[in-house]
Amino acid sequence: MKLGVFIPIGNNGWLISTTSPQYRPSFELNLQVVEKAERFGFDFALSMIKLHGFGGPSQFWDYNLDSFTLMAGLASVTSRIQLFATCAVLTLPPPIAARMAVTIDSISHGRFGVNIISGWQRREYSQMGIWPGTEHYRRRYEYCAEYVTIMRELWESGRSDFKGDFFQMDDCRCLPLPTARIPVICAAQSDAGTRFAAQYADYNFCTGGGVNQPAAVAASVERLVDGTRRTGRECGALILQMIIADDSDAAAMAKWEHYKAGTDVEALAWRDSQAEDDPSQDPYAQPNRRKTLGVNHLPTNQGVFIGSYASVAQMLDEMATVPGVCGVMLTFDDFVIGMEQFGTRILPLMRCRSDIRPVA
Repeated sequence: MKLGVFIPIGNNGWLISTTSPQYRPSFELNLQVVEKAERFGFDFALSMIKLHGFGGPSQFWDYNLDSFTLMAGLASVTSRIQLFATCAVLTLPPPIAARMAVTIDSISHGRFGVNIISGWQRREYSQMGIWPGTEHYRRRYEYCAEYVTIMRELWESGRSDFKGDFFQMDDCRCLPLPTARIPVICAAQSDAGTRFAAQYADYNFCTGGGVNQPAAVAASVERLVDGTRRTGRECGALILQMIIADDSDAAAMAKWEHYKAGTDVEALAWRDSQAEDDPSQDPYAQPNRRKTLGVNHLPTNQGVFIGSYASVAQMLDEMATVPGVCGVMLTFDDFVIGMEQFGTRILPLMRCRSDIRPVA
């Protein structure tokens, strides 16, 4: 099972709470995390892009670095781990994103990939005057399909004459070519998004839900697997999962209860109000996903494994047996401590990584 880390490019990571570890992002923090990931044999690190936070007492995600420039910096000081930056397609023309990707491919010597996001939070874009309107919700994956097609044409041949509903290329050029194939990741969950992932992506983030439920990802993964059967392509399912670990199950659960007690309900309400702009009735679309996954009132948007180091290792091993799962991308309550605990206490116990035993 591939192992990745969702690095803390935004303040407070992925816990929407006033009682969880509070910190602001920096290059130094993210470098510490990625250096640990490389040392412990992780396969990849990925950074998101967030252009407007959720506010509230925790100022959740009000502080964010830029994804492409952060990964360019990390590419220059790492040697093995694959790095993914996130591209908000509404903010960059595809030839510019393609050229930025080629540049980081050069810096990293072929270790770079791109995570495509279609844009669901209106305020991120309306603050800059570039929100295309409600119609974008209905056609956003058509937009992404054209976007990725243009990037791949440029990466493969150095030119594009693509003509579509959203983009018109006129002998567009992008040289040099990348030194390695640049993989594309997305995080699509709706029916339309899953079809897009199966047709255009190399990996897609699927989601589980709730607390300590390794098999909860099965339904989401099966939808992707079914989509790839229809397209005849390979698109691996990666699972986004938070880890809260300690010496005992009780100690780890006590931390979780402490974080829940400080849930930033104002930030959650703001997030949910933005999601409700999307009129989709799809249970896996953004406005409905948290209810579907059972994380509606939790201070995070992903499944959480909480327990002793042995318990967490066992749950990750169980998740690895779900048909179609090819990897997991981890977040932590405290990234520096969490990565060290994971690499020294959890990873050596994971059967699904027994073929990769880095010296801790």
